[in-house]
Amino acid sequence: MSQTPGDDRTNEWFVPVFGPPRFRRLVGMLFLPYTGMVLSFTVLGSMLAPLVHWDRVLAIGVIYLLALGVGAHALDAIGGRAGRPWGNAFSRRALWGLAGGSVALGYAIGIYYMVCCVPALWPIAVAEGFFLLAYNLEWWNGRFHTDRWFAFSWGALPVLAGYVMQTNTLATGALVLAAAAALLSLVEIRASRPYKAIRRGRTEGVIPAEEVAGVLESLLKPLSAGVIVLGGGALIGKWLG
Repeated sequence: MSQTPGDDRTNEWFVPVFGPPRFRRLVGMLFLPYTGMVLSFTVLGSMLAPLVHWDRVLAIGVIYLLALGVGAHALDAIGGRAGRPWGNAFSRRALWGLAGGSVALGYAIGIYYMVCCVPALWPIAVAEGFFLLAYNLEWWNGRFHTDRWFAFSWGALPVLAGYVMQTNTLATGALVLAAAAALLSLVEIRASRPYKAIRRGRTEGVIPAEEVAGVLESLLKPLSAGVIVLGGGALIGKWLG
């Protein structure tokens, strides 16, 4: 399906400049820098554990890549209101199929680990499943589609999921790190909203829209990159240590 000019976001900084239009839109819909932030949060939570099970680090990363990176973003393209990002780039049937398949596979991996060794992960899995639907499909008139719920569900909970996946319990350090991740996510989402509004031409002011967009873009890039590097550094440090 084609997009209207106002919905075309293929010139975003996280969309590849190569490949056919459909491929570029698919990659854009995944919001890879932001997905990378969430995956890094799971790594940071995992690295707090006294003993790291590397298969579980990989597993929780794959779970969030499937459920959030693919599933949640496909649901967000469907959305609860008109004009959702990338909503006209793919058919609703394709988006539902992509979301359903990726979320089912992610939860299948999670259920395996919850049954065999980390039953304490169940409450987080249920909560994330709820927010995956309530936030992206804007249930109850978007009551849970807010910045704070975004920060909690895609900032704090991934850190806790990473730690619980390793230890089957919670600790004060994990809760503190989860709070930090929530704050970082809050910065990201609050910077991204005006950025998107400006890019869509909805904001008028003394400062040229492109200039303001450039400033916000300069915040979004290092924020997402910094979290990814932080997660990678913790991973490398634990691995080498």
